[in-house]
Amino acid sequence: MGLEDKMSNKAEDAKGKAKEAVGGATGDDELKNQGKGDQAKSDIKDAGEKIKDAFKH
Repeated sequence: MGLEDKMSNKAEDAKGKAKEAVGGATGDDELKNQGKGDQAKSDIKDAGEKIKDAFKH
């Protein structure tokens, strides 16, 4: 997995956690759910990158 991809995925995960926290604190369920979605996308991208890495070796 490239360093840029790792950093991008971590940034998306952090953004999702922040959205989820703000949504929870303000009672904004839509924002909270967007945050969870961002984290899920990050997890899927990480898994895809790990699969690509496995086939490179």
